Amino acid sequence: MIRMLFNTVIFIAMGYIALLLLVFFTQSSLLYFPQVERDLVATPADDGLSYESVTLATTDNESLHGWFIPAASSAKATILFFHGNAGNISHRMYYLLTFYRLGYNTFIFDYRGYGKSSGSPSEAGTYQDAVAAWQYLIEEKAIRPTDIVLFGESLGGAVAAWLAAQHEPRALVLASTFTSVPDLAAELYPFLPVRLLSRFQYSTIDYLQSINCPVLIAHSPQDEIVPFSHGQALFEAASEPKQFIKLQGGHNVGFIYTRKEWALAMDEFIQTRGGAGNNDRPGHAVSQDDHVE
Repeated sequence: MIRMLFNTVIFIAMGYIALLLLVFFTQSSLLYFPQVERDLVATPADDGLSYESVTLATTDNESLHGWFIPAASSAKATILFFHGNAGNISHRMYYLLTFYRLGYNTFIFDYRGYGKSSGSPSEAGTYQDAVAAWQYLIEEKAIRPTDIVLFGESLGGAVAAWLAAQHEPRALVLASTFTSVPDLAAELYPFLPVRLLSRFQYSTIDYLQSINCPVLIAHSPQDEIVPFSHGQALFEAASEPKQFIKLQGGHNVGFIYTRKEWALAMDEFIQTRGGAGNNDRPGHAVSQDDHVE
């Protein structure tokens, strides 16, 4: 009986170790989903928007594909958009339409390995991709940093926050973004020592410590993938001026575009607290309860 029990314990231990090794070596495939509808399913022209197809070269010689959609008239600012970990730029048409109707230019691109971009995704790689996109707007489009708003959804929020810590854009918008990959993984897989296993950080909450621009955070209590507590923690970590918008609905339906008043609240935030030269003005605190529902 004791021998049988010992063999059972050994079998379970070996199985657990095998699971740990599997998670460690395959976690990239658990984080990135570029294979979800890799082909572009639409273009801005399908919704009547004029656009420029853009190809960017990164410092490590990857080729990124993106779209620049100009505002109908004089733009209020330019949105540099960072999408989440699945799909590609053609699955974000609703954002492009919203930003266009609000009067913003938008530049949206696919990370390496996504859509028509070359390479394979990695944390360091997505940061290099963000730099290439920023430089395109600054150098090719001659847009001032104070006229650029960084907008990140989910995983893209971490990339946008990292870039905002390197530069000083007009504002940073985080939609349904996690505090860090290890924090999120610890909640999703409480039976695994994920903080020891994680090869990815994407520590949005740490990047916020170095960000001086206004920060708008939007999150839903019904988010089934990134808990609402992550949005609350990010809001607490952000410096003033800041604002929190409480969304409604699940992770993939609760984003800021789904209700007109949320989009208008974002627009007001960018134009008032994120105006050009805002970093020279005293900060303005906004309560977490100061939201649009």
